[in-house]
Amino acid sequence: MKIHEYQGKQIFRRYGIAVPRGEVCFSADEAEAAARRLIDETKNEVVVVKAQIHAGGRGKGGGVKVVKGAAEARKAAESLLGSRLVTHQTGPEGQLVRRRYT
Repeated sequence: MKIHEYQGKQIFRRYGIAVPRGEVCFSADEAEAAARRLIDETKNEVVVVKAQIHAGGRGKGGGVKVVKGAAEARKAAESLLGSRLVTHQTGPEGQLVRRRYT
């Protein structure tokens, strides 16, 4: 079964399993807005923007960005959207990033 991280977290929530708050984002605007909501809610400026692909190794492949503030979240989302993320599981062709989890 192939599901994205955000989909797995939605399933966990349905069964009462605690998971960190986050939102799936399909654009830089959505990522910036999600980051603002998270910052307002948590009072913490640090957010994580994660590429959503069906492969492991996203962090080592550059698909996980720890940023400070909504503007940086937007920049991270812009850099990931439409890029090809290459990890040890994707092969040299990589996978196209179409969504991010903030």
